[in-house]
Amino acid sequence: MTNNSITRARPRVSKLVLFMGTTLLSSAAFAQDTTIVLDPIVVTRADEASPLSGGTGYTAEETTAGFKGGVPLVEVPRSVSVVTAQEIADRAPVQIEDALAYTPGVSASNWGVDDRYDQFTIRGFDTGSKGIYRDGLIQKSINFSGFKTDPWMVERIDVLRGPTGVMYGPGEAGGMVNIVSKRPRFETFAEGRLQYGSHDTAQAAIDLGDSNAARTLAWRLTGLMRNGGNEVKNAQDDRFLGAFGVTWAPTDRTEVTFLGHYQEDNLAPNMFLPVAGEDYDASFGALPQSFADSQHDFNQLDTEGWSIGYQARHEVNSQLTLRQNLRYSEQDTTYRHLYYSGMASATQMQFYDFTVFEDASTFAVDTQVEYRATLGAAENTLVAGLDYTRQIVDGTQGFGAGYLIDVTNPSYGFGVSDPGNYIDRKTTEDQTGLYVQNHTRFENGVALTAGLRKSWVETETENRLTNTTSTQDDDALTMSLGATWDLGNGYVPFASYAEGFTTNIGSSFDGTAFKPTESEQFEVGLRYQPVGRNLMLSAAVFDVTKTNVLTADPFNSNFQVQTGEVRHRGGELEARGQLTEQLAAIFSYSYIDAKITESNNGDRDNTAAKVPEHLASLWLDYAFAGGLEGLKLGGGVRYVGESWGDNANSRKVDDYILADVAVSYAWDDYRVSLGVTNLFDKDYAATCETVSYGCISGEGRELTLALSRKF
Repeated sequence: MTNNSITRARPRVSKLVLFMGTTLLSSAAFAQDTTIVLDPIVVTRADEASPLSGGTGYTAEETTAGFKGGVPLVEVPRSVSVVTAQEIADRAPVQIEDALAYTPGVSASNWGVDDRYDQFTIRGFDTGSKGIYRDGLIQKSINFSGFKTDPWMVERIDVLRGPTGVMYGPGEAGGMVNIVSKRPRFETFAEGRLQYGSHDTAQAAIDLGDSNAARTLAWRLTGLMRNGGNEVKNAQDDRFLGAFGVTWAPTDRTEVTFLGHYQEDNLAPNMFLPVAGEDYDASFGALPQSFADSQHDFNQLDTEGWSIGYQARHEVNSQLTLRQNLRYSEQDTTYRHLYYSGMASATQMQFYDFTVFEDASTFAVDTQVEYRATLGAAENTLVAGLDYTRQIVDGTQGFGAGYLIDVTNPSYGFGVSDPGNYIDRKTTEDQTGLYVQNHTRFENGVALTAGLRKSWVETETENRLTNTTSTQDDDALTMSLGATWDLGNGYVPFASYAEGFTTNIGSSFDGTAFKPTESEQFEVGLRYQPVGRNLMLSAAVFDVTKTNVLTADPFNSNFQVQTGEVRHRGGELEARGQLTEQLAAIFSYSYIDAKITESNNGDRDNTAAKVPEHLASLWLDYAFAGGLEGLKLGGGVRYVGESWGDNANSRKVDDYILADVAVSYAWDDYRVSLGVTNLFDKDYAATCETVSYGCISGEGRELTLALSRKF
């Protein structure tokens, strides 16, 4: 269990200066001291079509998000988007949620200035805390341990929309995000980067690798150090990251890649605050900006985490392939937060002090057998597998009686100490899944995909305050079925049905354990990929329903029953790729009608909270030619529609439009770039709660200037 006496550990400026000073020098030394005789053709194990590659420009040909064996993306009968390596390089996102900002169906950064987790919704369902995977293995938040991934160590991000019960077991109805880590390449490369930006944020990063002469062993080292802040004046945004990869490929049929990383973060929690005229009487005036842009020195979010694992593949013959992915991760979290919790009176803001000291770990392994065969004129791929995950969180949570701050003279000029513990427990969740998926491609262009999975989940909670231990066992059978039809002219319509579930810990008034919440989705869509063009257009309509949702027990107060239901219906449009040889684009639009269809909370037929009805975005990137060759100009616009702050629909959150810009110039081995998000420094509320509980501000303008060199 984590020790409560852990203190704030901010990376020293001297360490950052040393890292920055050696970043480009180390890359240069790598280039100078390594003598390589290159073959005429460099062979890499993951080509541009591979689901492990970064894609081609803004498009990708294959994905593992819809089928574990990896199939052409156009043959996945589900909505899938890929944030490619080129998009990550052009837009330079700071967080995973930022990388998803131009993806249809995704509402990113919807908790504003909040670095605790990667927070986003997919098709209106909160997915960031439950639906993040890395290299095909679960990496969801456990309690207050976020297991965040830095985009610098990412090759690409696949987004699958809709329930994922067949492939991954428990998961939110909106879908999942699979982060593909950078991995070794069988070639020599090196890059160093220096950055400086808003809030005196300085960052240095390296990415380098090599292979032996026989091309059977390759390695990669990725590192980053950041020292800075954010819009909250006395907040931190510091990170130290080191990641490595080693690939051993003794033959063309056998490959093992070891991946590991170590990461320290010193970040800031979110800050809800009341709004004059909404949460309290406007006659008392708005909160001074100096107060709104600050926090109490008590606030702290420090994490230390690491992971180690491997991905192994062996082709027994041309038909049979064996794979196994395994990873163990740990994170230690120290979290202190003095947070606003509503108006205690006409002018008094209520603040509570909250603490978390916990250790979290995840062990995950997925073993797969893939069999490919030709059945007459049909090509068939069958994948069967067994996966197992154990997640443990062990720690304490403290909660204080509270502090009052007057809106007419607000100040954090008072001391705050750690409160007493109200939670002291260890929770262990074991999840086992047995699954099978089959993909059949017929000669007439039709492809059928089906899947079935049985999941078992066991949760054990050891409560050290009451000296009791409780267990809960759940199981679920989920299926999926879909089809695509390649019409031969670039058009590929698709249709699918998919199921999912999430577990619920606890019991009803009569002691009956809660059943899993179930989800199902019906979806139809159309993809269009012009022949010979690096361009993909898609459209889809969907209907997602969740049942067995917890809602108030109408006969027994302070208890719940499972008669709730929510339904999200809507449509999406997406365009990705090259419009011309020099102009690339990403366009997305989403419409979501999110309704609470069954509830005992007095909100039946209301719109679900924090779900914008409309989302739209457009990103354009133009590469100049001729005398301006090397110059690139990118820019984007993001629209987030109105939403409700609560299920009671008592408070509306206004819509907003944000603009982003990215300019870069490359010459020889150098590249200089300037990135700006929220270009016009739009002041907006990212989200709000019920009246009197305030809103959280969206992220303001952020500028980043970077210089990089490749060797």
